[in-house]
Amino acid sequence: MANHPDPAAVNAEFDRLTEGFFRAVSFEEGTTPLYESIYELFIEAGLLIKNTSSTPEISTVSKFIEPRLAAVRSGDLTRFNEVELCETTEIFGNVAHRFSSYAKSGTMKGIPFTARGMVSTQFVQTPGGWKISAMAWDDERPGLSIPEHYQPGPPRPGER
Repeated sequence: MANHPDPAAVNAEFDRLTEGFFRAVSFEEGTTPLYESIYELFIEAGLLIKNTSSTPEISTVSKFIEPRLAAVRSGDLTRFNEVELCETTEIFGNVAHRFSSYAKSGTMKGIPFTARGMVSTQFVQTPGGWKISAMAWDDERPGLSIPEHYQPGPPRPGER
């Protein structure tokens, strides 16, 4: 573990992990999602927490994948796409936090859906490199909107 990591290189690693997650859960009709690749993004005890209702759904990586894979195999979930819209990342030594807005869309039981929300992702430096330790998210709903500074807009100077 480096004492003085290059912030740009570390942020690039967080981009890789975050994009890897969204790529793993996204798939077009007639294709299969790459859910298995989520394991390599997380620490072994990683958690995924869907907190879109009154009771959080707290899952290990395998418990997150199982119902989604079952929905795909049954033909209920036929398409899903999720992308990061905007993010803020803070790093302190061997820990980091990324707060991101996202947009998702898909087709469940023949009915198209869309949603946007915020996801909090925690990263930890391990002997094998940076890994995700936890993700927790909530979707927009009446009375709860993505904050203005997390709304997508034109790139600022120096951003891609």
